[in-house]
Amino acid sequence: MSFFADSCIVFLSELIFFIGGWIFFMKELFRNYEVQYKAVIFSFSITFSLSCIMFELIIFEILGFLDPASRLFHWKLGLYSILFVLVFYLPFQISYLMVRISDLIHSKRVAFTVSSILWLGIIFLFWKIGDPFPILSPKHGILSIEQCVSRIGVIGVTVMAFLSGFGAVNCPYTYMSYFVKNVTEDDVKLVEKRLMQTYDMILFKKKRIAICEKESMYKMTEQTGFWSRFRTVIQSSSTQNFGVIKREISALEEMARQLFLEIVDLNRTLERICFSKTLQGKYFNFVGYFFSIYCVWKIFISSINIIFDRVGKVDPVTRSIEIVVGYLGLEFDVQFWSQNISFLVVGIIVVTSIRGFLITLTKFFYAISSSTSSNIIVLALAQIMGMYFVSSVLLMRMNVPAQYRVIITQVLGDLQFSFYHRWFDVIFLVSALSSIVFLYLAHQQKQIAEKHAIY
Repeated sequence: MSFFADSCIVFLSELIFFIGGWIFFMKELFRNYEVQYKAVIFSFSITFSLSCIMFELIIFEILGFLDPASRLFHWKLGLYSILFVLVFYLPFQISYLMVRISDLIHSKRVAFTVSSILWLGIIFLFWKIGDPFPILSPKHGILSIEQCVSRIGVIGVTVMAFLSGFGAVNCPYTYMSYFVKNVTEDDVKLVEKRLMQTYDMILFKKKRIAICEKESMYKMTEQTGFWSRFRTVIQSSSTQNFGVIKREISALEEMARQLFLEIVDLNRTLERICFSKTLQGKYFNFVGYFFSIYCVWKIFISSINIIFDRVGKVDPVTRSIEIVVGYLGLEFDVQFWSQNISFLVVGIIVVTSIRGFLITLTKFFYAISSSTSSNIIVLALAQIMGMYFVSSVLLMRMNVPAQYRVIITQVLGDLQFSFYHRWFDVIFLVSALSSIVFLYLAHQQKQIAEKHAIY
């Protein structure tokens, strides 16, 4: 293929990814909010597009698709573009929106100046992140491309490892029927009955207060002298009784809220039990057991890697094929099959990484966003998304055979790749163990609360 044809293919892919990011933004991420700044949609979509194109280039590298010189050019163009977006464009846009939304500065010129100062502060903090880590070779200058990639890698790998550790623990806990409490429809009806009784008690006490207040107002009309003083004493006593009853009503209303939440939780558990009996539910239960084994294996391997300072030199696919061929004594084209299986494995990693991160992104956005802060949060999440995908490429380098790593290493620069794999293992281990402790305590607390529930 000519360079022009190769470029058309890559740019067409970028356009498709850009449109996909735009649709996801409008249909999923921002469907409940009004778009105030069109630039926010553009920023999110261009970050998503540039991130996906790097994954596509890895697949092209394995398939040998496009001319090698064209692939190298678009690798560098894509990497430089996303570094510009992550280091310069998005931080400045976040700073500018923060200044404009604050309503403290109305002049655009002053807002631009203040935003520039904030951006410089962000760049300073970003630069200082790399100081504690052995991420660069001493020969690299302060303005080299490795300076940016290495620091983005630290942040992105940390996010990846944290999400992977939590996901490896939370997935079995969520999907496995073993962790689902045995709930029947009778249990739900019993709690619903308690809730209705609580509502009746609240209604009775509120009626009592209303009747007493009406009688008190009736008795107080046109009474003077001695009866006036006597009335004051009676009114004071009634006021104290009203205070006690109102406190009781407050406690009952809180109890009603807790019972309502318990009913919601029981209904969800009942739905999970019904779902677990379906074919899809049984599949998810199997996936839960698989991830349980994966979690234990990954914790063990991460511990071994940290203790013995071990980093793999051969990609897992090639290593697995070599072991099978050596054990069975078969004549096998290792290079051919490692290429095809690596293509399949990398494709699965790419799809699951993008899908999983977008699902997490959507949940996190709805958990913390509001109508005023939604635009800033989207830009911050776009920043994290870009760093996450750049780091995915950095770590994915070990999942492809050695002959396909050359161009990735050439583009990313002379980084301390082994450090990022060790750092991933450390953060994954901390995240997984912390998640196990957290979910165990939450599960125990839930069981204790159920035992001490007020009937």
